[in-house]
Amino acid sequence: MADHPASPVGGPLVTGSEIARLAGVTRAAVSNWRRRYEDFPSPAGGGANSPLFDLAAVQTWLDKQRKGQDVSVEVQLWQALRATYGDHMIGGLADVAQLFAGAKGEAPEALPTDAVRLVRQLSESGSPGDVVNALTERFTDSVRRAGSDQVTSPRIVQAVRHFVSEVPADATLFDPACGIGTLLLTVGPEHGPTRYGQEADARSARFAQLRADLTGRADVAIATGDSLRDDRWPDLKADLVVCDPPVGSTDWGREDLLLDPRWELGTPSRAEGELAWLQHAYAHTAPGGRVLMVMPASVAYRKAGRRIRAELVRRGILTDVIALPPGSAASHALPVHLWHLRRPQSPDDAVSRVRMVDLTANDPDGPLEPGPDQTADVPLIELLDDAVDLTPGRHVEESHRDYVTEYRALRRELAEQVWLLADLLPTLMGGIGLSALEGPSVSVADLARAGLVEYGDPEPVSVSDQLDTDYLQGFLRSAANTRRSTSASGSYRLDGKGARIPQMDIAEQRRYGAAFRALQEFEERAKKVAELSKQAAALARDGLGNGALAPGD
Repeated sequence: MADHPASPVGGPLVTGSEIARLAGVTRAAVSNWRRRYEDFPSPAGGGANSPLFDLAAVQTWLDKQRKGQDVSVEVQLWQALRATYGDHMIGGLADVAQLFAGAKGEAPEALPTDAVRLVRQLSESGSPGDVVNALTERFTDSVRRAGSDQVTSPRIVQAVRHFVSEVPADATLFDPACGIGTLLLTVGPEHGPTRYGQEADARSARFAQLRADLTGRADVAIATGDSLRDDRWPDLKADLVVCDPPVGSTDWGREDLLLDPRWELGTPSRAEGELAWLQHAYAHTAPGGRVLMVMPASVAYRKAGRRIRAELVRRGILTDVIALPPGSAASHALPVHLWHLRRPQSPDDAVSRVRMVDLTANDPDGPLEPGPDQTADVPLIELLDDAVDLTPGRHVEESHRDYVTEYRALRRELAEQVWLLADLLPTLMGGIGLSALEGPSVSVADLARAGLVEYGDPEPVSVSDQLDTDYLQGFLRSAANTRRSTSASGSYRLDGKGARIPQMDIAEQRRYGAAFRALQEFEERAKKVAELSKQAAALARDGLGNGALAPGD
């Protein structure tokens, strides 16, 4: 659907969530107002799924309905920033943080006068860090609802924090694509670890650094620049690297970085930028240190990344792959993975199994602790096949598969089908030695003109008690009619109109029809026996290979 037109008055626009905050209600209440009240202001901008409303019109409506509250200074500041910075709110937040940091010093040039006044008013009544964090929360919420991947979603932040587990107070943390500091500043204990970040977008990097400064985080240093092309921390070795890298970018600098020493697992293709970020993060990991990387689910199985995945497994670097519930990411409903790597301190320190965790059936806001049936510890050798597919669901399902019961059931069904197959093959005796079509015959076209046959899909059928359908279709597949339906190029297409069938009385037709029908059923059951045989052999081979099955006496 098309986006809503921009507000004709050019005033500040607000989202449904912001209206809820103005009125002191839930977002669901605002949605109900839109449905129940015909005079509720129409959208003045935004898209069909994230409409924006004119603030003045909304405030007037709230006052009229006696649903409004006094607009807080924080909300007034947010609206002033929205009116000035629009889609570039990170720049506005950075300017506010800079003004807070400078206290009563000179305000950034782009910051409007009313915003400067509101910032200084807030600085006198509360903690600048708390105000900036509140504005950041508003920004993150607006980005999440707009379906953007501009910032790491709260659900992914929660998952990373959950699976990182303990982080020592003296640890060194690094995020090479830190954005506004969402992961870097929230993983691990608030104070203690030394944190380093890098971000290509200068406004985001500035805001992340100011956020840290305003909350008293003197142990945070964030550099500006493209981490892959211009690594600003070349000698850094961290105890923990966390990263939610750019997704789907083919312009990550492969041509300029072909011989880069960071590609110790292999040079990524243009389409595998995520594996370039993974190796960049691993290159900055100290011995015994860890990497927790947010990855699109497709990286686990794409053909172009197979060799790098194989090397990752072969070296015993990959420890866990966790498939998060659909909806965890802000920009789409597809599942994303967390890849957990650990740099061995010695060759003997490498892992021998990879823990696969499949949470794709869970609620994205539910618990993250997996149940027994959602995990599998997979030996490295089982991952090193032709595909090197690291999708957790595949391995978790196989791990909890009941091979014994499934094999017995397949073997029993196969035996039954084979017995029925032999019984279906009709009993036939010697004929007169001449093709039935060499005697009196009639064309299907003549039968159709006489009203005895209709052209069905895919074969003609009898509509008369003078003609047996199985007899008709059986002779249509005979060698003589097949030759008529085969072109000079060798392709076969049934030509029902040009085919001929022998002339016989209805009793004889039915004898032939019964034999043709038995042969048809025999062929169909033979296909089923072949498919069951293939399944049973594959299951038996897998079960014998992974220890789930053993040879009988």
